[in-house]
Amino acid sequence: MEAILNFNIPLTFQQIAEIVKQLPKKEQADLVKILQKEVMEKETIQTHFATESILAKEWLNPEEESAWQHL
Repeated sequence: MEAILNFNIPLTFQQIAEIVKQLPKKEQADLVKILQKEVMEKETIQTHFATESILAKEWLNPEEESAWQHL
């Protein structure tokens, strides 16, 4: 069974950047991929919620209801 460890070590961005610079290039590339994936997932979720209310305004009106009534 894998142990899950949580650490709370306050570091500045500059300190983190210096630590990352010390990693081998392969590990730096892996870290970039992980961070890009995290950002993309968050942006997708944010975009979803941002567009949901706009689409609801357009879709939830009498004209749309009558246009789709036969389906």
